[in-house]
Amino acid sequence: MGARSWGYNLVLGICALLISLGTVLLLHRSTRSYPAIFDHGSRYLPDVPSRYPSTDQSILMEIPLITEGEPTVNDLSEPSDTFAALLQALDVMQSHYYTIWQGQWPGAIDWTAAVMGTQVSATLAAMTETWQPSSTSRHAYKLQYQKRENLINRYFTQITSFYFGENAFSLRTQAYDDMLWVVLGWLESIKFINLHSNLHHSSWDNAEESTDKASGSNCTGWYAHQFIPQFAHRARLFYDLASKGWDTSLCGGGMTWNPHLAPYKNAITNQLYISASISMYLYFPGDRNASPFSSMHSARPETVMPPAKAHDPQYLENAVEAYQWLKTSGMTNRRGLYTDGFHIRGWKGGENGSTGTGRCDLRDEKVYTYNQGVVLSGLRGLWEATGSKGYLEDGHQLIRNVIAATGWDTRGTRWQWQWSGLGRNGVMEEACDSTGTCSQDGHTFKGIFFHHFTLFCASLPKTGRSEGHFKSFAAGEHLLTWHHITCKGYGPWIRHNAQAAYMTRDAEGEFGTWWGIPGRPSYSDECDVTQRDGFELPSDEGTDYRNEGVPVDSLWRRSISDDLSTTATTTTRMTTTTTTAGENDKNRITSTDTSWDPNDRGRGRTVETQSGGLAILRALWKVVHLEP
Repeated sequence: MGARSWGYNLVLGICALLISLGTVLLLHRSTRSYPAIFDHGSRYLPDVPSRYPSTDQSILMEIPLITEGEPTVNDLSEPSDTFAALLQALDVMQSHYYTIWQGQWPGAIDWTAAVMGTQVSATLAAMTETWQPSSTSRHAYKLQYQKRENLINRYFTQITSFYFGENAFSLRTQAYDDMLWVVLGWLESIKFINLHSNLHHSSWDNAEESTDKASGSNCTGWYAHQFIPQFAHRARLFYDLASKGWDTSLCGGGMTWNPHLAPYKNAITNQLYISASISMYLYFPGDRNASPFSSMHSARPETVMPPAKAHDPQYLENAVEAYQWLKTSGMTNRRGLYTDGFHIRGWKGGENGSTGTGRCDLRDEKVYTYNQGVVLSGLRGLWEATGSKGYLEDGHQLIRNVIAATGWDTRGTRWQWQWSGLGRNGVMEEACDSTGTCSQDGHTFKGIFFHHFTLFCASLPKTGRSEGHFKSFAAGEHLLTWHHITCKGYGPWIRHNAQAAYMTRDAEGEFGTWWGIPGRPSYSDECDVTQRDGFELPSDEGTDYRNEGVPVDSLWRRSISDDLSTTATTTTRMTTTTTTAGENDKNRITSTDTSWDPNDRGRGRTVETQSGGLAILRALWKVVHLEP
């Protein structure tokens, strides 16, 4: 009886083992084509990749991404804290503000929605870089990355739905800067697709190719590659439309901001043109789509878009020419910061055809944070395309100017609350933050700065690329080290700003816009925060048309009688909602109610303010923690 029992158990054990092996093989085959079901109740970070710069490889295991009620106390001092906070910020942005059936962030306006898409794609790139394989076993990789892949797919499908939800037809008629945000957004998505595919979908695809051929399936590469032609076509379409803004008849060159208004050559449109041009040169894969027509034969030949090739040298020439014009335009102030832009003295083209002086000789002194940021990614790309170190040197000098203008050197002193040009006490601040009067534009700016700052400070490539006439440069050891150490030197400032931004979250994890509030986190001292000793309101130099609307005068408009409703890009920027009880309340930060939050004034917390928190956390993660 004992012998029979032993033999019977042995047979059962062998059968169970065979069933288990069969199940593993079945799951392995199925996970190649079907992502795992995402469990909202168990969002955890698996183990850290081998490149993670810590001796403790387990610190990112089983970290809950979402908390209930009050946000977790987190000073972002540990890498695991920062990465968890980054993913939580992304989750809040997409679950609170994004509506999948619309394929949109309904609270955003057209151009800020394009920026939101850019921020999501860039965050996905940070996630996939972090989650690099730590095992050479194909089976272990599939099991280890199942949840990670599903999380990335969850957000990427929202980007694909945004492609259809984006208001592309309206954007075609708006200002040139609005169009260029669209270009950068879809190129960022293409960059992410290629990065994720190369890191996680190439090493085992070749091994499976012969097996897949037998079944007639084609599973090489990540499925998202099928979206690249559509994304590339939209980027190319909007780049071509925006390029019409380059004008040499006034100021000897430069991009005009808005074709519906009097000529104004501003920093942001020119910086966007530089960044978009060099990004088209480096990342645009080409386009043979003749759309908006259905085929090459469905319209008159002169109206059909011709094919566009990848790495067209014209894109590089445009970027080089545009930066040379910007650098020599005199647009920077005594602090080395970009002012907003130039009018042309005496221009009256809307009335009698006079071009006035024809020169950029009326400078608007307004300073915005994003005017210091977008050019950084352009400078990084120009170095990669030309190998000229001067572009990197210019970028680092601009960053140093920005840090100084946030009052970094006065933090902790009796002058810490004085306005330094772009903030106070070392924290970046938009001039409208302290008064609660920011529009959707102003809410978006700091996030834009830190997005492009992070692109600039990514490690330089050790190998270049070469495809026919196209060549990109690699950094030698000396340049690689110099750029790396210089960017690492910004770490304390990045962390200071990240911690300040993180403190503005409410109980639902939503970020506010004013990161540098004096006296945080308590408002129980019953005084107006703006009246504390040494507090100085921002300078009112220049025209704050981004938050207060475009003035109705001959300097800004082709005709003073222009109907605002005919200028699509202007009407959206004119709106600054105030939800305060009275006019006196709008600019006062009283602290008698400890539950009251100054970041609830004005437009309150928005998808744009959330994107700012997401961007600064991504900068902290990538520049301070992730880069080796």
